[in-house]
Amino acid sequence: MFQKIIKNNSAALMKTGIVLVCLLLSLTGVVLAGEPSAESEKKELYSQGQEFFHQATEISASNPETAKDLYAKALLRFNRLVEEGGVRNGKLFYNIGNINFLFNDIGRAILNYRRAEQYIPNDPNLAKNLAYARNMRQDKLEIKDQKKIQQTLFFFHYDFGTKTRLILFGIAYVFFWIFAGIKIFLQRPFTIWVLTISLFFTLLFGTSLYAEQYQSTRNLEGVILGPEVIARQGDAKSYQPSFENPLHAGTEFMLLEDRGAWWQIELPDGRNCWIPSGSGALVRLDY
Repeated sequence: MFQKIIKNNSAALMKTGIVLVCLLLSLTGVVLAGEPSAESEKKELYSQGQEFFHQATEISASNPETAKDLYAKALLRFNRLVEEGGVRNGKLFYNIGNINFLFNDIGRAILNYRRAEQYIPNDPNLAKNLAYARNMRQDKLEIKDQKKIQQTLFFFHYDFGTKTRLILFGIAYVFFWIFAGIKIFLQRPFTIWVLTISLFFTLLFGTSLYAEQYQSTRNLEGVILGPEVIARQGDAKSYQPSFENPLHAGTEFMLLEDRGAWWQIELPDGRNCWIPSGSGALVRLDY
């Protein structure tokens, strides 16, 4: 009797186990099948966007209205890749910035050029387009004196791209260890000089790279997107305006405090104010 019950239970457990294994295998198959599908969808969106973009560029002079529609289709697909697909690519942000600039959306053009900078910081075309877009802004804000002094003293940090500083750091680092080894066997004045100079540049560019990494994680930079934004002295519309004139699209800022519907920001000239959070966007997408 007991043996029969055990036998029946064992058979039932075995059937249940087989069903569970099959179910798990089928679910795994769905997951594995879904991943390539998602990737192929992203590739298709990017391919379509690029095609619309190139078609628009070719006919922009002869047929501007049709070109505008094609640019809008390309922008729709590129934005979907960023927002829904989670794609983070310098060339993609660069193309989004270009289309926004063509649509005279200076705020979003600068925002996406700044985002592209994170991935292709040494791209000369990107630097040129960003500088041109900044020159088109309505708000002409002077950089505060302290920042100007920093940019003058530490010009290598601001003028040299990340890749350039990384290469210079690597060269100085290698030279330091080579001449550290030579100094053991050859006590000559020039070895000490080269050792000292290479150590100096190793520390200089190493500190610069570390500071850049630290600032990228701590400092939250953003861009105003609204055509006109009234900056206020507090986090509500009941507060008085901070300035006589509103802020305009393309003005860059540093986020100081996030209170949900309101952001406290610092402008390039050092002034602080509050703006509705929906009137701007941050360069970093992972905030």
